Amino acid sequence: KFDVVFTDPILMCGPLVAEYLSVPSVYFLRGFPCGMDSAATQCPSPPSYVPRLFLDNSDTMTFSQRVKNMLVDLLELFYCKPIYDNFEELAYEVFKKKVRVTELLSRGSFWLMRYDFVFEFPRPVMPNMAFIGGINCAQKKKLSQ
Repeated sequence: KFDVVFTDPILMCGPLVAEYLSVPSVYFLRGFPCGMDSAATQCPSPPSYVPRLFLDNSDTMTFSQRVKNMLVDLLELFYCKPIYDNFEELAYEVFKKKVRVTELLSRGSFWLMRYDFVFEFPRPVMPNMAFIGGINCAQKKKLSQ
C-alpha cells in the first residue's frame, strides 16, 4: 500500500520496484550518465548546445569543443549500454517482457534535479523536472554574525 516510490534512479532498483508495484515514482538525482535523463523525459539535449558530462565545457562552446561534444555523444551509445544490460535482464525476468532502461525511466512521474544554475549551464527541461539546487544536500553550519 505505497503511494509513491522516492528514489535515486541510477541503480534502477527504484524504477523496477515502482513498475512492479504500479505506483508513481519520483526521482532525486544530481545527474544521469549518458544523458539518459534527457532521453527518458524526451527533453531536448542537442550536443551542439548542451555539454556532455565530464567535458568541462560551458554552453558557449568553440567549434572544436562542439565537435568533441558530438563525438562523446556518439560514444555514449556504446559505452553506456553494457552498464545497464544487467538491469534490462532483471526487468525481463520480473516482467516477462523486454523492457529498455529508458522506457522504465520514462515512467517516472517527477524528476527532482539537484542542479544549481550558479555552477551549471542553462539547459532545456521538461514540465515534470524541477531544479531544487544544491551540489551537496548536507546541512551546513550557520554563518557567523
